[in-house]
Amino acid sequence: MLKHAVFAMKLAKVYPLYVQKAERKGRTKQEVDQIICWLTGYDNAGLQKQIKQETDIETFFAQSPRFHPNSALIKGVECGIRVEEIEDPLMQKLRWLDKLIDELAKGKKMEKILRS
Repeated sequence: MLKHAVFAMKLAKVYPLYVQKAERKGRTKQEVDQIICWLTGYDNAGLQKQIKQETDIETFFAQSPRFHPNSALIKGVECGIRVEEIEDPLMQKLRWLDKLIDELAKGKKMEKILRS
């Protein structure tokens, strides 16, 4: 099976883009961290370690302590594709994260973003 190039991207390159997107819309780095930790099960120290080690996206998700059980409630369109219909589990996890960061940038409340 052909791997997507995005899986080889370093988290250290993608993470600042998530933070910039959020900050441009008046949201914070702490909110981005909260979303990533909620989704993946990393604590803040674990997330920062993955960034510092320049872990690639595939490894970052593969080493995630646990995905939040409510992650299956993440629905909608990201990059023109319904996230709940993505068949590749790794791509789905990545698009879930993209979707949550988009929701943050669009001003949604954290309770709704975190499917509380």
